[in-house]
Amino acid sequence: MTELLCLTDSYLREFEATIMEVEGNRVVLDRTAFYPQGGGQPSDVGVLLDDQGQIYRVLKVSKKGKVFHKLDREPPPAGTRVYGEIDWEHRYRLMRTHTALHILCGVIFRDYGASVTGGNMEPLRARMDFELEHMSADFAQEVKEKINREVEAGRPVKVSVLPREEAFQIPDLIRTKINLLPEGIKEVRVVEIEGLDMQADGGTHVANTKEVGHIRVVGHESKGRINKRLRIALE
Repeated sequence: MTELLCLTDSYLREFEATIMEVEGNRVVLDRTAFYPQGGGQPSDVGVLLDDQGQIYRVLKVSKKGKVFHKLDREPPPAGTRVYGEIDWEHRYRLMRTHTALHILCGVIFRDYGASVTGGNMEPLRARMDFELEHMSADFAQEVKEKINREVEAGRPVKVSVLPREEAFQIPDLIRTKINLLPEGIKEVRVVEIEGLDMQADGGTHVANTKEVGHIRVVGHESKGRINKRLRIALE
């Protein structure tokens, strides 16, 4: 099983690893700082360098039982030591964006009691759907002001891993309408924005809300009677 270094240190940019398996132009490493696509967050991209100095671009990382790194050409053989470097600009934009979604979710849940029904993101842009009956330009403006106050508050963002039983004693840990955590998971990774939000989450985040920067609400729409969407963009 691949050790996901990104889950314990979102700021880790470089690492060393060994290729455990090769499948076509995909490799499985014993450890990686690359985030595999999941939970609405795109995967990291970057490069791997082998012990001969050959460079392989990492085009996509996915987790389907194993963590596969898709490369731009035929990989070196299993057993090769490699040096990995993620595209930091791409990763950091996703960290800021993912944290912005947690701020948005925290404000909507705190002030309007609405659960999340869906969401997706790309670097510096995202959308989130909520179980809300009403949506308007005035509401979107009100939300924009509230979420930017939370950014400016400079709230610490903390990550912890808890036993499943202990984690589920936390009220409202699951903010999505449907609990997407598989029954077999024994430990739950929890992301907390101090004083605002606490959720089970597997993505990468910044360490303080001030790092997110100004958030704009760039769209709002109805996706059904009690399903409304807000779109955000970061500067």
